Amino acid sequence: MSVRSALIVGGGFTGLTTSIALAQRGVEVTLVDKAPAWARVGHGLTIQGNALRVFKEIGVIDEVLAVGQAENAVTLYFADGRVMAEMPTPRTGGDDLPATIGALRPDLHEILVRKAESLGVEIRLGFELTSFENDGDTATSVLSDGTTESWDVIVVAEGIKSQTRPKLGITEDRRPSGLGIWRAVTSRLPEMTGGIAYPFDDQGAFKVGYTPVSDSQCYIFVLCPPQRPDNGLEGWQEVQRLMANYHGQFDYLRESIGPDTFLNFQEIEWIFVEGPWNRGRVVALGETVHAVPPLIAQGAAQCVEDALLFAEYVTADGDFDTQVAEFHARRIPRVKGVVDSTMLLAKWELDPGAPDADPGRVMGQALAALVPAP
Repeated sequence: MSVRSALIVGGGFTGLTTSIALAQRGVEVTLVDKAPAWARVGHGLTIQGNALRVFKEIGVIDEVLAVGQAENAVTLYFADGRVMAEMPTPRTGGDDLPATIGALRPDLHEILVRKAESLGVEIRLGFELTSFENDGDTATSVLSDGTTESWDVIVVAEGIKSQTRPKLGITEDRRPSGLGIWRAVTSRLPEMTGGIAYPFDDQGAFKVGYTPVSDSQCYIFVLCPPQRPDNGLEGWQEVQRLMANYHGQFDYLRESIGPDTFLNFQEIEWIFVEGPWNRGRVVALGETVHAVPPLIAQGAAQCVEDALLFAEYVTADGDFDTQVAEFHARRIPRVKGVVDSTMLLAKWELDPGAPDADPGRVMGQALAALVPAP
């Protein structure tokens, strides 16, 4: 095979899944991350079935399902609490897996870290890739402590804010989507099984949704303008303000948020690199080259699909350059479909009265297209 040693830069879902998939195929793997220590922080996630299919392939599906809350449909609501529709979620991972699960990000991260360590992946925390050089059949890395080492491949999995991406000759950079998002983890009632509510007017949030992550908790997202207003409110008060016109189950969720609730706000940016993702033996994967608003919950899924397929290609017999080119050609149509659908949905979030707006149809079609394995 063309790869026997690998440096993975970034310890998120992309980097860890790549590390695991390569190590399972006999590659000696080292992973570096700039964090000085793993921190158990983060919000909830909706994980689609095609991501679960990858977790099954790398042997962690039982642990993932044990920490998640399975759901096979989502309820759409009007802002006043009335049910608009019950929308079954396509089983993008196959009939033997749930359509989606809700889970806490740190729970999933810990599962992947344990799996990587069990396979002998060397994890170095507190390090960054400062530069690299291609040397024919290898690539040389220089880390932030000055260490210089040679590898068969360097995988850049730094995410959308990657500092290495332009060094690969990639000219695309992250761009604003026009959206911002608040995320929270809070309590829920047993009958609350997941939903998205749409507003009647342009006051407050663009929409509010929640996904159960345990028997008693859920992950809430509040889609809103990309900049926080200077209104003197604390984060929890701002979320309550944005949710003020949402009722029914959302009254309970709004009132469950308080000063001690874990909250996160960020402007949502996006990027899509259609051209090559590599420069020689240095390859970018995941959100370094494709990241979109979380409107069909495919961010993590597309990242881990990248990771597994990349490992399959470069550990087969053949020429590395050919393998990477074929991998890229296979991934682009699938990723582009997700990007195009998501950015169309983002456009409609900003202009819900557009005459062609049909988010339910686009969401359903986008997920149905992902049912076949990548």
